[in-house]
Amino acid sequence: MPHDRDLVQIVDAAMAQAVRVSGAWIACKPGCIECCIGPFPVTQLDALRLQQGLADLEARDPDCATRVRQRARESVEGMRGQFPGDFATGVLDEDPAAEGRFATLAEDEPCPALDPKTGLCDLYDSRPLTCRTFGPAVSWCSGALGACELCYRGATDEQIAACTVAIDPAGLEDQLLDHLAAAGGLRGHTIVAFALHFSPSPTKLNSAAGPAPLQS
Repeated sequence: MPHDRDLVQIVDAAMAQAVRVSGAWIACKPGCIECCIGPFPVTQLDALRLQQGLADLEARDPDCATRVRQRARESVEGMRGQFPGDFATGVLDEDPAAEGRFATLAEDEPCPALDPKTGLCDLYDSRPLTCRTFGPAVSWCSGALGACELCYRGATDEQIAACTVAIDPAGLEDQLLDHLAAAGGLRGHTIVAFALHFSPSPTKLNSAAGPAPLQS
Protein backbone atom coordinates (compact mmCIF):
# COMPACT_ATOMS: atom_id res chain seq x y z
CA MET A 1 0.00 0.00 0.00
CA PRO A 2 1.44 3.42 -0.93
CA HIS A 3 2.10 5.83 1.90
CA ASP A 4 1.45 9.53 2.29
CA ARG A 5 5.22 10.05 2.07
CA ASP A 6 5.09 8.60 -1.47
CA LEU A 7 2.49 11.19 -2.43
CA VAL A 8 4.54 14.00 -0.88
CA GLN A 9 7.66 12.87 -2.75
CA ILE A 10 5.76 12.78 -6.06
CA VAL A 11 4.28 16.24 -5.50
CA ASP A 12 7.54 17.79 -4.30
CA ALA A 13 9.43 16.38 -7.28
CA ALA A 14 6.83 17.78 -9.67
CA MET A 15 6.99 21.18 -7.98
CA ALA A 16 10.77 21.24 -8.22
CA GLN A 17 10.38 20.65 -11.95
CA ALA A 18 7.73 23.39 -12.20
CA VAL A 19 10.07 25.87 -10.52
CA ARG A 20 12.91 24.93 -12.86
CA VAL A 21 10.90 25.39 -16.05
CA SER A 22 9.25 28.60 -14.77
CA GLY A 23 12.55 30.23 -13.87
CA ALA A 24 12.32 33.96 -13.19
CA TRP A 25 8.52 33.91 -13.45
CA ILE A 26 8.33 32.51 -9.90
CA ALA A 27 7.97 35.28 -7.33
CA CYS A 28 7.51 33.05 -4.25
CA LYS A 29 10.06 33.46 -1.47
CA PRO A 30 10.24 33.10 2.33
CA GLY A 31 8.02 35.70 3.96
CA CYS A 32 5.61 35.89 1.02
CA ILE A 33 2.42 35.14 2.95
CA GLU A 34 -0.46 36.26 0.72
CA CYS A 35 -1.46 32.62 0.24
CA CYS A 36 -1.38 32.06 4.03
CA ILE A 37 -4.23 34.49 4.78
CA GLY A 38 -7.75 33.12 5.13
CA PRO A 39 -8.80 29.47 5.52
CA PHE A 40 -8.92 27.04 2.62
CA PRO A 41 -10.17 23.45 2.32
CA VAL A 42 -7.72 20.65 3.05
CA THR A 43 -8.24 16.91 2.83
CA GLN A 44 -8.35 14.52 5.76
CA LEU A 45 -4.99 13.22 4.55
CA ASP A 46 -3.61 16.74 4.87
CA ALA A 47 -5.14 16.93 8.36
CA LEU A 48 -3.37 13.75 9.48
CA ARG A 49 -0.08 15.01 8.05
CA LEU A 50 -0.48 18.30 9.92
CA GLN A 51 -1.26 16.48 13.15
CA GLN A 52 1.82 14.31 12.80
CA GLY A 53 3.87 17.41 12.04
CA LEU A 54 2.56 19.12 15.16
CA ALA A 55 3.43 16.05 17.25
CA ASP A 56 6.95 16.08 15.82
CA LEU A 57 7.23 19.82 16.54
CA GLU A 58 6.10 19.23 20.11
CA ALA A 59 8.99 16.78 20.57
CA ARG A 60 11.53 19.24 19.11
CA ASP A 61 10.21 22.58 20.30
CA PRO A 62 7.31 22.32 22.77
CA ASP A 63 7.04 26.09 23.18
CA CYS A 64 6.59 26.59 19.45
CA ALA A 65 4.04 23.76 19.33
CA THR A 66 2.12 25.38 22.18
CA ARG A 67 1.93 28.63 20.24
CA VAL A 68 0.63 26.81 17.16
CA ARG A 69 -2.02 25.04 19.25
CA GLN A 70 -3.03 28.33 20.84
CA ARG A 71 -3.41 30.05 17.47
CA ALA A 72 -5.48 27.12 16.20
CA ARG A 73 -7.67 27.17 19.31
CA GLU A 74 -8.31 30.89 18.99
CA SER A 75 -9.08 30.53 15.29
CA VAL A 76 -11.59 27.74 15.88
CA GLU A 77 -13.32 29.60 18.70
CA GLY A 78 -13.60 32.67 16.48
CA MET A 79 -15.56 30.61 13.96
CA ARG A 80 -18.10 29.34 16.46
CA GLY A 81 -21.57 29.98 15.06
CA GLN A 82 -20.16 30.81 11.62
CA PHE A 83 -18.42 27.62 10.54
CA PRO A 84 -20.07 26.23 7.36
CA GLY A 85 -19.96 22.63 8.44
CA ASP A 86 -19.93 20.34 11.47
CA PHE A 87 -18.27 22.32 14.25
CA ALA A 88 -17.80 19.14 16.30
CA THR A 89 -15.64 17.47 13.64
CA GLY A 90 -14.46 20.38 11.52
CA VAL A 91 -15.80 18.78 8.33
CA LEU A 92 -17.02 21.36 5.83
CA ASP A 93 -20.43 21.14 4.19
CA GLU A 94 -20.22 20.48 0.47
CA ASP A 95 -23.41 22.23 -0.65
CA PRO A 96 -23.22 25.49 -2.68
CA ALA A 97 -24.75 27.54 0.15
CA ALA A 98 -21.91 26.51 2.45
CA GLU A 99 -19.38 27.47 -0.19
CA GLY A 100 -20.81 30.98 -0.16
CA ARG A 101 -20.47 31.22 3.62
CA PHE A 102 -16.95 29.83 3.47
CA ALA A 103 -15.83 32.57 1.07
CA THR A 104 -15.99 35.21 3.83
CA LEU A 105 -15.01 32.99 6.77
CA ALA A 106 -12.06 34.54 8.68
CA GLU A 107 -10.88 35.88 5.33
CA ASP A 108 -8.27 38.21 6.86
CA GLU A 109 -6.95 35.74 9.43
CA PRO A 110 -3.46 34.20 9.04
CA CYS A 111 -3.12 30.43 9.03
CA PRO A 112 -2.48 29.10 12.56
CA ALA A 113 0.68 27.38 11.32
CA LEU A 114 2.14 30.74 10.24
CA ASP A 115 4.57 32.35 12.67
CA PRO A 116 3.40 36.00 12.74
CA LYS A 117 6.87 37.24 13.73
CA THR A 118 8.92 35.52 11.02
CA GLY A 119 6.33 35.05 8.27
CA LEU A 120 7.40 31.41 8.04
CA CYS A 121 5.37 28.21 8.41
CA ASP A 122 6.01 26.34 11.66
CA LEU A 123 4.76 23.11 10.01
CA TYR A 124 6.36 23.60 6.60
CA ASP A 125 7.46 19.98 6.13
CA SER A 126 3.94 18.78 6.94
CA ARG A 127 2.00 21.40 5.00
CA PRO A 128 -1.09 20.47 2.93
CA LEU A 129 -0.84 19.75 -0.78
CA THR A 130 -2.57 23.06 -1.54
CA CYS A 131 0.35 24.86 0.09
CA ARG A 132 2.93 22.65 -1.61
CA THR A 133 1.53 23.29 -5.07
CA PHE A 134 0.65 26.98 -4.82
CA GLY A 135 2.74 29.29 -6.99
CA PRO A 136 4.05 27.63 -10.15
CA ALA A 137 1.72 26.62 -12.97
CA VAL A 138 0.41 23.13 -12.26
CA SER A 139 -2.39 20.89 -13.44
CA TRP A 140 -4.16 18.13 -11.52
CA CYS A 141 -5.58 14.84 -12.79
CA SER A 142 -8.96 16.64 -12.86
CA GLY A 143 -7.55 18.88 -15.58
CA ALA A 144 -7.75 22.02 -13.42
CA LEU A 145 -4.91 24.49 -14.00
CA GLY A 146 -3.66 26.79 -11.27
CA ALA A 147 -0.97 29.42 -10.81
CA CYS A 148 -0.40 32.16 -8.23
CA GLU A 149 -1.54 35.58 -9.44
CA LEU A 150 1.73 37.06 -8.15
CA CYS A 151 3.70 34.84 -10.52
CA TYR A 152 3.82 34.94 -14.33
CA ARG A 153 3.07 38.66 -14.48
CA GLY A 154 3.21 39.77 -18.09
CA ALA A 155 3.24 36.17 -19.33
CA THR A 156 0.97 35.07 -22.12
CA ASP A 157 -1.37 32.11 -21.79
CA GLU A 158 0.97 30.18 -24.07
CA GLN A 159 3.99 30.96 -21.88
CA ILE A 160 2.16 29.85 -18.75
CA ALA A 161 0.97 26.68 -20.44
CA ALA A 162 4.53 25.89 -21.46
CA CYS A 163 5.55 25.96 -17.78
CA THR A 164 2.72 23.72 -16.57
CA VAL A 165 3.64 20.50 -14.77
CA ALA A 166 1.16 17.73 -13.94
CA ILE A 167 0.70 16.97 -10.24
CA ASP A 168 -0.12 13.41 -9.13
CA PRO A 169 -1.24 12.23 -12.62
CA ALA A 170 -1.88 8.70 -11.30
CA GLY A 171 -4.37 9.94 -8.70
CA LEU A 172 -2.48 8.59 -5.67
CA GLU A 173 -4.09 11.17 -3.37
CA ASP A 174 -7.56 9.85 -4.21
CA GLN A 175 -6.42 6.29 -3.54
CA LEU A 176 -5.06 7.22 -0.13
CA LEU A 177 -8.21 9.17 0.74
CA ASP A 178 -10.38 6.19 -0.23
CA HIS A 179 -8.25 3.94 1.96
CA LEU A 180 -8.51 6.39 4.84
CA ALA A 181 -12.31 6.58 4.58
CA ALA A 182 -12.65 2.80 4.22
CA ALA A 183 -10.63 2.34 7.41
CA GLY A 184 -13.02 4.55 9.36
CA GLY A 185 -11.46 7.96 8.88
CA LEU A 186 -13.47 11.12 8.35
CA ARG A 187 -14.73 11.97 4.89
CA GLY A 188 -14.80 15.44 3.40
CA HIS A 189 -12.66 18.53 3.71
CA THR A 190 -11.68 20.51 6.77
CA ILE A 191 -9.42 23.51 7.40
CA VAL A 192 -5.98 23.84 9.00
CA ALA A 193 -7.26 25.39 12.22
CA PHE A 194 -9.59 22.46 12.96
CA ALA A 195 -6.97 19.87 12.00
CA LEU A 196 -4.54 21.37 14.49
CA HIS A 197 -7.15 22.08 17.16
CA PHE A 198 -8.24 18.44 17.11
CA SER A 199 -4.67 17.14 16.98
CA PRO A 200 -4.17 14.50 19.70
CA SER A 201 -1.18 14.49 22.00
CA PRO A 202 2.00 13.00 20.54
CA THR A 203 1.62 9.90 22.74
CA LYS A 204 -1.90 9.19 21.51
CA LEU A 205 -1.05 9.94 17.90
CA ASN A 206 2.01 7.70 17.82
CA SER A 207 0.30 4.83 19.65
CA ALA A 208 -2.87 4.87 17.55
CA ALA A 209 -3.33 2.46 14.67
CA GLY A 210 -3.94 5.12 12.06
CA PRO A 211 -6.34 4.33 9.20
CA ALA A 212 -3.85 5.53 6.60
CA PRO A 213 -0.07 5.48 6.64
CA LEU A 214 1.42 8.74 7.84
CA GLN A 215 4.52 10.38 6.53
CA SER A 216 7.55 8.99 8.35
